[in-house]
Amino acid sequence: MHIGTVRGAAGAAALAALLSAPALAADYPVLRGSQIEDAPTPSLYAGSYNWTGFYVGGGADVSDTKFKPDTGLQDLARFAFRNTALGQQVDMGGLVNNLPEKSDSGATYFGFLGYNVAFGDAVIGIEADYTRSGHSYRIDDYIARRFVTANGDVNDISLTTQQAAKLDDYATARLRLGWAFGSIMPFATLGGAVGRFNTSSTIDARWNLTQTNPLTGVVSQGQAAGYPLTVGATKKNVYGFGLTVGGGVDWALAENIFLRGEYQLVRFADVEGTTTTVNTARAAMGVKF
Repeated sequence: MHIGTVRGAAGAAALAALLSAPALAADYPVLRGSQIEDAPTPSLYAGSYNWTGFYVGGGADVSDTKFKPDTGLQDLARFAFRNTALGQQVDMGGLVNNLPEKSDSGATYFGFLGYNVAFGDAVIGIEADYTRSGHSYRIDDYIARRFVTANGDVNDISLTTQQAAKLDDYATARLRLGWAFGSIMPFATLGGAVGRFNTSSTIDARWNLTQTNPLTGVVSQGQAAGYPLTVGATKKNVYGFGLTVGGGVDWALAENIFLRGEYQLVRFADVEGTTTTVNTARAAMGVKF
């Protein structure tokens, strides 16, 4: 046999082996772990979380409480001089200044409990919370005036006013609407609120009267009958009612543990002459059952 013929036969065999290698490889299974696959990119929202169930929790917040006095002191000033000649000729309520809005702020603490029901990614729930506040305001003023009435009497009056309120604590009951992205759930809230206040709205009225007898010309001075007089009241445990709205995010750290960041606005209707608005940024931790 010629050497050239042997070389040609060997080359043809090698070419045939190369062409048949993929087919042979396809006939054998690939061992697990013999290939390196791309690892999936971790996601903050990966996985599912069951938001249905009862939960409780608590936390701390930073609150700004605004107190807005109304015209209650003006009404008290008019009441202090009702059925008098001076009160008929002079609008005593007009002497009392419109009081400015006051604010108090600081950390407060709260607890909450609720129940969620999940419908797919939509979550509906109810929640109640309790907050210990202690925010307050107080405004004191003093007004003194002299008036001469139509009969010639000289009237020297003074009004010492006090308007104050303290929000001891409050509770809310709210409807929650959320949308779950795995372990993250943004939500919005709407509901009602009740607060417990200590209030003070008082006027101490003093009236010195100087009269001249038209026949004898004798001048007499002294306190008008029934004065000094205090009108209004200081009250404890007065309840006010209002509305609340807010929104936030719950983040499930584990099957039964979640963190919360939330904003809440509570506005109370007039309570003994003061309207109160509470703006709160909250941070909390909860346990789900």
